Amino acid sequence: MSVAGGEILVPGTAGSGPALVLTAPISFWGGVDPASGRIIDVRHPQHGAAIAGTVLFLPGTIGSSSASAVLLELVHNGHAPAALVLHEPDAILLLGLIVAREMGWSTPVALRLDRVGFAAFDGRRVAVDSNGAVGFDG
Repeated sequence: MSVAGGEILVPGTAGSGPALVLTAPISFWGGVDPASGRIIDVRHPQHGAAIAGTVLFLPGTIGSSSASAVLLELVHNGHAPAALVLHEPDAILLLGLIVAREMGWSTPVALRLDRVGFAAFDGRRVAVDSNGAVGFDG
């Protein structure tokens, strides 16, 4: 059941998993461990949470030109989210998905959706299709 339609930012494979709705912006560089897929920033409210296999809802990102490299490593290591839902596009972060696709790796779909709707997905299993439809899974 589709409850929201997002704007595709980077095409990718449809995915589903538990929603991980971040309550604060995150820096992927120094904030997410590419080897484990865990949030390692001790100041982040979701410190210790695993992003691998989740539908990751990002209210914002804290810029670093290395964020794309971290996301690329997450894809390569099998620890990427099943899908990324961003409030605002982050070209540097999304470059990691674009490079992974160019290398022939399977990448999660990334889309933009207003964060006002993020709370509806918190604690639920979510499915994101390759056309940008976001809904509850099961």
